[in-house]
Amino acid sequence: MKKEVAFTCELPNGIHARPANHLEAVCRQFSSDIKLKNLRNENTGSAKSVLSLVGTDTLLNDPCSLIIEGDDAEAAFDVLATYLREEFPLCDEEIVVMDEGDVTLPQSLMNHNPTLIRAKRLSAGIAKGKLIRYNDIELSVFEQEIASLTFEQAKQQVTETLIDKAELASGQEKEIIKAHLGILNDETLNEKVSGFVSNGESLAKAILLTVAAITETLMQSSSAYLKERVLDIKDIALQLLMTAHPHVEVTTDFTLTEPSIVIANDLTPSQFLGLDRAFLQGLILTQAGSTSHTVILARAFNIPAVSGVEIDACAKHEGETLFVDGGLGIVALAPSDAVATYFERAMWLAEQVKAAESEYLNLQAQTKDGHKIEIAANIACTVEAESAFAKGAEGIGLFRTEMLFMDRSTAPDEQEQFDAYKEVLEAAGDKAVIIRSMDIGGDKPLDYLNLPHEHNPFLGYRAVRIYPQFLALFHTQLRAILRAAQYGHTKVMIPMIQSIEEIRWVKAQLEIVKAELTNDNTPFGAIELGIMVEIPSVAFIMDQFCKEVDFFSIGSNDMTQYLLAVDRDNDNVAKLYNSLAPSFLRLLRAVVSGAQAHDKWVGLCGELGANKKVLPLLVGAGLNELSMAAPSIAPTKAALRQFDSEACKALFNEACDCATIADVEALLEAFAQSQEDKPLLDVECVLLDCDFNSKEEAIQTLVGNLGVRGRTHVVNELEADIWARESVFTTGLGNGFAIPHTKSDNIAHSSISIARLNKPVIWSDDEDGAVEFVIMLTLNKNQGDQHMRIFSGLARKLIHESFRNTLKTMTTEAEIISYLQSELSL
Repeated sequence: MKKEVAFTCELPNGIHARPANHLEAVCRQFSSDIKLKNLRNENTGSAKSVLSLVGTDTLLNDPCSLIIEGDDAEAAFDVLATYLREEFPLCDEEIVVMDEGDVTLPQSLMNHNPTLIRAKRLSAGIAKGKLIRYNDIELSVFEQEIASLTFEQAKQQVTETLIDKAELASGQEKEIIKAHLGILNDETLNEKVSGFVSNGESLAKAILLTVAAITETLMQSSSAYLKERVLDIKDIALQLLMTAHPHVEVTTDFTLTEPSIVIANDLTPSQFLGLDRAFLQGLILTQAGSTSHTVILARAFNIPAVSGVEIDACAKHEGETLFVDGGLGIVALAPSDAVATYFERAMWLAEQVKAAESEYLNLQAQTKDGHKIEIAANIACTVEAESAFAKGAEGIGLFRTEMLFMDRSTAPDEQEQFDAYKEVLEAAGDKAVIIRSMDIGGDKPLDYLNLPHEHNPFLGYRAVRIYPQFLALFHTQLRAILRAAQYGHTKVMIPMIQSIEEIRWVKAQLEIVKAELTNDNTPFGAIELGIMVEIPSVAFIMDQFCKEVDFFSIGSNDMTQYLLAVDRDNDNVAKLYNSLAPSFLRLLRAVVSGAQAHDKWVGLCGELGANKKVLPLLVGAGLNELSMAAPSIAPTKAALRQFDSEACKALFNEACDCATIADVEALLEAFAQSQEDKPLLDVECVLLDCDFNSKEEAIQTLVGNLGVRGRTHVVNELEADIWARESVFTTGLGNGFAIPHTKSDNIAHSSISIARLNKPVIWSDDEDGAVEFVIMLTLNKNQGDQHMRIFSGLARKLIHESFRNTLKTMTTEAEIISYLQSELSL
């Protein structure tokens, strides 16, 4: 039998190793021969081979066909058609690469005449360290060697090593290791190596010939991303060669003993992971591209990195201290004291930005009038918990346990689940953890459950609806959760509940499991039981649900699509999906008010909670909690403190009375404009007792401080505006004062910045060019004639010695602010 599935590649990076690994795993379940044909270039490859799939050079929006031939083609067609439509487009995300456009280097740096190498920007940040060269290992050193192990033995050892590493890894690191496992077990690689060995080649020669053949295929790709996968192939080949030839004296050990910047032609992912990140400060690579797995790892670990720098260009500086700026794309060689000071100051300012964000990490989330609302994290695996709390989470609002059940051939047993839940609860301490029972089936099928294919999986046989059929599986999860509940504040949430009958059935199962644990003398803890509110029918019987459960958590994504009858994954109707629909807001009001009427806790999980535009509506709705991805927590806490809860409540009620989405959006826009701006004069922009060595350092610091304070998000562009004015005429006014200034779109909150210096710096070549007091004006273009009014008012005041002396002798930032507000009538 022959079947064919037509589809369009929706993956932003095309079919590379990671998504190919996902597709190969699904295809491998079937005995049929399955090939992928790219209709753009007519390339065809086995869908059961990661490398063969990658070799089809399939890019975003390429038309493709999956051709299935064999006895189980019908079954394969049903599974793969659904998989390609619903899951495959979601198995990869667009890689955020740095803009490759020209970067204007700050005048505060360039005025010091630094020795710079311009490079490709790969990973942002500034690094300082001793330049250390990483010596490459040539695969050819193995060519004449006799292997101590067979190919299968070497492959088994490397596989076991990678599996061990994957268990300790998380995030991008884990994904990349899994992709390498896929390459290692790829049928194309295995067949080529085995074929060369069968033809009489040594194992080393067979591996080298295979690498050469696969590399040639990848280098013919029109995708830079796929070309960069060559390094992954070489990485796997090197691990196989070293394992099979333990007697060959090559070493990948590369010990860093002090803060270092490593320069290399190529650095494989495993070589990168082998570096001591306590000392690794930055990377300079000759050949790496923006999407190489090594660079992805560098970004994940916040290691500044650049590429396109020849080793010879830096050779004579090995062992010397230098700077790498990944954001600007430069390597600063043999830095002078002034250049070093610029970079040290830039690093200090970056730390201040980080510190400013961290101020909110451990603060109670609340509005400016003291109304508290818990901000929690959504997680999908145990390793995310610790990081979430480090980023300010006040609890876990959603632990998606289905991830424990997916991408495996059998369900996790009770002990494995218990360990996972216990780990999260212990990381949480006294904070609450909401564990959602397995939300599987429907759009998240599991091979080992043999669930039927569904035409509309979002409305189908999933979540609580499959529990009666898989009762042992559900009981095992409940046992594991109850046992783990001894270790923290545990809340259990049941997904896809739509009736009282369903929740009563769940409660009955809980009692059965508790009785079993009691009979077994197995200790367990107390839990709170809640439901995920996603089906609109719940809103109409909230009074009845409040008698049955302890809490509610609104799944904003599914509740929106169920209410509006819009499949958000269907491009033809996706534009109708909008949680600002007045009907959704009224449903939200019904759920929250229904819960509050019975003193029940109600939260909202989903990225809607992290949407700053929508945040005042959610505060006004009266929710007890919002949960979101961990990186959004600190910014959300900061945004909350700008709002008055009563104003938010009035806004929400007004939005519920709107007729259209456009009306709600206009209401939100007007509300945003009505919020208080940062004051023009504020102590956060006053710097006293400054030890600056130059005009450049003064301007760099004052503009950088505006970035720290959230008054500009484009520091370099704003600094360029200041220097543009300086290039026309000096802003030094004599008598030790200067007023650098600009009227710019690059300042979000108009600001007057002040710096009083401990010693004068040269501001201009004039006779009276030394400055010890700087007043910098950065005013937004949209604020009329305010710029010249303030500048001229200041200039007139500075003529008077008494005004100048008063500013010079005041002891606190607050005194200076108060004095200027009075004198300038601000």
